[in-house]
Order: sequence, then C-alpha cells, then structure tokens
Amino acid sequence: MGAKGIIKKATPNFLLNLYYEIWPFFGALIYRFPSKSIKVIGVTGTNGKTTVTHLTTEIFEEAGYKVGSISSLRFKVGDKERKNELKMTMPGRMTIQKILREAVDVGCEYFILEVTSEGIRQARHKFINFDIAVFTNLTPEHIESHGSFENYKRAKGELFKIAKRAVVNLDDENAEYFSELCRGEVYFYKMKSQSLPQYKIKEMTKVVSSEDANLSLSLLGEFNLYNALASVCAGLLEGISMTIIRRALENSKCVPGRMEIVLKTPFTVVVDYAHTPDSLRKVYETMLSNYEVRETGGKKLICVLGSAGGGRDKWKRPEMGKIAQEYCDEIILTDEDPYNENPDSILNEIESGFSKNIKHKRILDRRTAIREAIKSAKTGDTVVITGKGAEPWMMKKEGRVRWDDRDVAREEIKKLA
Repeated sequence: MGAKGIIKKATPNFLLNLYYEIWPFFGALIYRFPSKSIKVIGVTGTNGKTTVTHLTTEIFEEAGYKVGSISSLRFKVGDKERKNELKMTMPGRMTIQKILREAVDVGCEYFILEVTSEGIRQARHKFINFDIAVFTNLTPEHIESHGSFENYKRAKGELFKIAKRAVVNLDDENAEYFSELCRGEVYFYKMKSQSLPQYKIKEMTKVVSSEDANLSLSLLGEFNLYNALASVCAGLLEGISMTIIRRALENSKCVPGRMEIVLKTPFTVVVDYAHTPDSLRKVYETMLSNYEVRETGGKKLICVLGSAGGGRDKWKRPEMGKIAQEYCDEIILTDEDPYNENPDSILNEIESGFSKNIKHKRILDRRTAIREAIKSAKTGDTVVITGKGAEPWMMKKEGRVRWDDRDVAREEIKKLA
C-alpha cells in the first residue's frame, strides 16, 4: 500500500466523505453549475458502460445534436476529442464539472457520462443533474473497495435516486432494485421472451425487446445487442425516431478495444477489455460461435490472460482461470496491471482456478506472451487478448508504462509475417 492508501485508511470516514464532496461542489460552483444547461445521461453497471456511452453518443449525433461525453476511453466535447489517459473512468477533483462547462460553452445539448461505483463512492456524481440513468447489468466487482456486493449495488443505485428517468435491463436479476429507485419514467429493454414479473407490469412505462428494435449491428456478441438496446431506449426517451436510431447503429464503428478485430486472416486476433469473469465468459462464447466448431476443423481458441494487481478483486483471479480452462485450447498467462503486487503471485492465483493440471504457459512479459500466442496460431484459429483493451498504459511497481495491446499485436503480426 502506498502513502496515499495509508493516509486514506487512517482518515475517519466522515472526514474522507467531506473531502470527496468538497471537490465536486467547488467544481460546480466555479464552473457555474453547467449541468443545469445541458441534458446529462449517466451510464452505469458492471460491464458494457463504455460501449453504451459510445453508441448513445452516436445515436444523438445522428439525430443532429451536438454531444459531449466522458468514458474510460475518451473525453469528447462536440467535434473535439482526446484519449482518456488517466487510467480512471470518472476523473476526480473538478474535472467532470470543467468538461461539462466546456461542453455547454461550445453548444452541446447532451452529455453522456460513464458512471462507476468508485466514482460514486468518491462523490464524483454529486452536483450533476442527471436526466437519464442507464443500467446495463450487475455482477460482482470492486468487492474489496466496497466491502460487499450489496454495498457495490447500493453505490450504483445512488445514480437512480437522483436521475429524473431511467433505462433498465429487464433481463438482469437486479432490474427491480434499480427501476424502483427512480421516481420518474422507466424504459426497460430485454432479449429474453419469458413473461414479465408483476412488479414490472405495474411500474413500467415501456418495454423495448430485441424483436421490437429489429437492429442490424456489425458489433459481435449477444452482449453488444444488450448494449445497443440500452442506447436505443435512451434515444427513445428523448424522442429520437427508430429510423434514426437504426441508421446510427448500422453505421456504428467498433468501439476501440472492445471485441476489436486486429487480424481477420489467415487466423483471427481479437483484443477486448474483458476484465471480469462475466465479460470474459461472454467474449469466449462469442468467439466460439463465430468460427468453425473444433470437431470439423480442429480450430483452436488461444487466450492471452492476466488479472489486475494492486489488491483489486483478488477473488476473481481463480474464476478467470476456471473460465479460460473451460473455453480455451491454449492458455498463456501474463502480466496485466500488477501495480505494486508480485506478478508471479497474481498468476499463481489465476492458476489456482484450474481444476486439473492443464497445459498452459506462463510468460510474464506481455509483449512476449502476445507474440507467442500469434506464433502458435494456425489457419482458422482465434487469438483472444483480454484485460486491457485500448488502455494506453500498463501499471507497474515502478510506475506506468506506455502500452496498447492492439498496437503490440499489430507490431508482432508484422514481425512474424
């Protein structure tokens, strides 16, 4: 634990909470409460937030609106955007209020904000008027930070208490919890065809199903259809027509580092941010459904897998190993973002999820691991590199190192060509 962590641990909670709340308050004051002059849509959940933020931005732009956004990938103000290189989805201090003011000043009418549980815990959502709160899904994450899954869920729920309206994933088991926190209009979206529970029938204002939406997407995976439906509902709540929404989604480009195909032939190389057990499983399932079954051609799924350090969600490391064993033919374990932890210890914990003595490789150097995966791929195989997506840094004990899985994969493909 660094000096900052020790100070935080020694500080009484009430003082820490006061410290967190002072910054957004002064930010709102200094920048003249910008969210009063722009419609803000907050997107939260465990997985899919960044994709929903990007798709929603594209829908509103297709409708002719000037839009700003903050996500784990970028800061966007109208036509100008820059990479988010902070390794932080919701920037602290007064940054969000500052960017909101910039958006208002250039004439943006909407602002799409990716909202994290950590950001909420540190009051970064305070003094922002949210018009719509969007819920994607909920699975365990940040348990060490929040203390329990229930605390994690409650943190996410804070957004729905203050939002005027909400969009909720009806297929998620936590749909009732989030929808009932919102006092205004709620739009649900779903893909499953089962009958609706009674509470939803009484409380709903509208349900949008995948059949109703009838979308044509270039994005891979069922989970991306869920992400698209969340964006559809946000657009519908603001009166955007389905014709415009469909056109925006049909023309939507790949979200950087999210199921991004780096190479298509003779084998496939995909980079994805998947860093939770749920998202990892969905990525592997999607890739298995998008190439020939092994029985007909002996095609392999090769994974490059790591897990973040710094005391972050240690419980999920064996789970990631278990999932990789279930879906992958070749597993290469490697460094991800070890922070101040021993990288070997992190890999040991991933290995503890293997139920048998399966064949796999440990290559701590991430570039070498990616090279090895690409070298071992044959025609028709698929290499999946997960954990970092389009992140521009790797966090090590000695500090942050410039990095991008996509660039490294392309460089290694070129060398081996």
